[in-house]
Formats: sequence, C-alpha cells, structure tokens
Amino acid sequence: MSASEPTYAKSVPGASQGYAEWEAAGLRWLGEATAQGGARVVGVRDVAPDRLLLDRLTPAPPSVAAAEEFGAGLAATHLTGAPAWGAAPPGWEGEGWFGPASDPLPLEVGEWSTWGELYAVRLASLTRLAVDGGELTTAEAAEVDALGEHCAAGDFDTSDTPARIHGDLWSGNVMWTPDGVVLIDPAAHGGHREADLAMLDLFGAPHLDRVHAAYRDAAPLDDGWEERVGLHQLYPVLVHAVLFGGGYAGQAMRLVRALGS
Repeated sequence: MSASEPTYAKSVPGASQGYAEWEAAGLRWLGEATAQGGARVVGVRDVAPDRLLLDRLTPAPPSVAAAEEFGAGLAATHLTGAPAWGAAPPGWEGEGWFGPASDPLPLEVGEWSTWGELYAVRLASLTRLAVDGGELTTAEAAEVDALGEHCAAGDFDTSDTPARIHGDLWSGNVMWTPDGVVLIDPAAHGGHREADLAMLDLFGAPHLDRVHAAYRDAAPLDDGWEERVGLHQLYPVLVHAVLFGGGYAGQAMRLVRALGS
C-alpha cells in the first residue's frame, strides 16, 4: 500500500507502557510471513506510545473462497515458525500483552523448552490474578494448578515445533475485506498452532468449517487435536474471567474438569 492511500489511527491512550509497540512488533513479524504465502496482516505505517497508524481496511461480506484462502494462509504463517516456545517478536524486550488495549494483562514471553512448560507458567499467573480478584476460590485454583502440572509434565505436548501464531485470534481480529481476510490486533509469539484455531472456535467465525478444512489440508494436525481444543481455550477464558468476571470463571472450571475427566 502506498503512502497516499488511506490510513487508520488506532488510539491506545492509557494503555500499559509499550502496548502499542508490542502490537506493532507482532504485526510486522506476522507480516513477514505473508510474503511466504502466509495470511494477510494489516500494515503498520507508524507507532507512538499512545497510538498506531495502520492501513485502513474496507470491510466486505465473508465468503467461502476467502475463508479457504485464509485457512491455507494461516497454516503457512504458523509454519514459518518461531525461535522458541514463548518467543516474542524479534527485538522485543520485556513482557508482552494480551487482551484489550484499554486493560491488557501481561503475557509471559521468553524461551521454554516445551509448550507444556510455557502453558503451565501462563495458567499459574492467571490463576493468581483470578484468586486475588475473587473470580476463583482457592480450591478452584488448585484444580487449575493441577492441570498446569500435567501440562508441565508434557502430558499434552504434541510433535509440533514452535509456530508463529497470532495469539489472540478471535473473530473480531479477523477482518473480511475485498482482498480476503486481513488480521489485526495480535499478541504474536512462538506458540502452539492449535491455540489460534481453538481461539477461532471459542467465539465462532464465518465459514469456520471451511477455514478448518483448508488449514488441515495445508498442515494436518496431530491426532487428538479435537480433545485439546478446550485446553487451548482455557487461557483466553481465564483472561475473560479476570477482566470481566461474569460466567467466565464457571466456563473455565468446566473446561478444567472436562480435561481431567
């Protein structure tokens, strides 16, 4: 897109220090994969502490063709890989962020030897926040911690290597345009590719069955992926419990108990 074409200024006043730069770093990292057949990502024109200047996107109705192209493109993005489980975009220093720009939660980034070890750390952090905020009881937190121990022990690890994931891939961050799907608002890091797919499932998306089919045609998932969907959804559901309360804590505990059954 040329400098003369329309832009969109995303304001993030009051956001945690570094949030705009974190998002921009993730967009640029994901955007590098687009040249290798990866999913389209909104372009970053400029970044400041309180705002991002992005390419303006024109909305269009979702279509089956765009969904299938997106599924294959997302697979290609994931397969470009990341240096380690939990790796931040290149050059990023400090912790990352997950959640709305107005009130994001810290996202642990760094280098872990397995996905399960990374996930256990993240679950433990959220559990502490949920107990402190009154969303989970200490007994419920112990159930989440026990699941985290199983993760850390490798009980849910697969043959996957670290993928370059969007990290917050709910339907609101999937923009349908005349050129196809364009991704916005990531929490990009080296993670499990099943996490992006599970996040899409969590709140639904247009033509999701076609996205999944095209993805799996391009990059088949390990056996048992259906049983791991709830595991990957647990993190964003716990985030919602911490930020918004309501019924999200109950939903999180149902996921925990289903995984232990």
